[in-house]
Amino acid sequence: MARSFIMEAVMLAVHGQLLAPESPVEYIIPYTTILELYEMKDGSELIMPTPEDDAHVKNKIGELIAYFEDSFNKKKIEKALQMAWRKSPPLPINEYVTFTIIYAVENEEYGEVFDPIETELILTAIKEKSPLLTDQLDFLDKLIDAQIPIEVIDVEDFEFATEGDFLL
Repeated sequence: MARSFIMEAVMLAVHGQLLAPESPVEYIIPYTTILELYEMKDGSELIMPTPEDDAHVKNKIGELIAYFEDSFNKKKIEKALQMAWRKSPPLPINEYVTFTIIYAVENEEYGEVFDPIETELILTAIKEKSPLLTDQLDFLDKLIDAQIPIEVIDVEDFEFATEGDFLL
């Protein structure tokens, strides 16, 4: 059975190891984080610290966008967009990785402390009862300070989180 993680789409471009786990995983991705990919790909701001790494990640973002725009995948995603909190049918990447897109709706519940994307990630983790996977330490600190009732896993701990003996 696949372990589920909530995450932003861009993390797949930045952290290639997430696409090569040793056991099955399902990444539940709020739809608005896919929309962010377009801004990041074409934006002038650096995503990564060096120009070479930035170009590589922007290329990977382009590949992700192409994957999501593939007609078969696009149809699956459009099914999720018909109603708030609806999930797409699974989008298989390889034998161990599946994406599920969710049409999360930011409801300002955490709006004073968190931006809309962060709020969608939090609400998705709560609704899906799945851990949030992140590489943003400032976001992690805000979650702890606000005592948000979700499990959060740093990307650096991803392999440990997918080991068979680890209970989520």
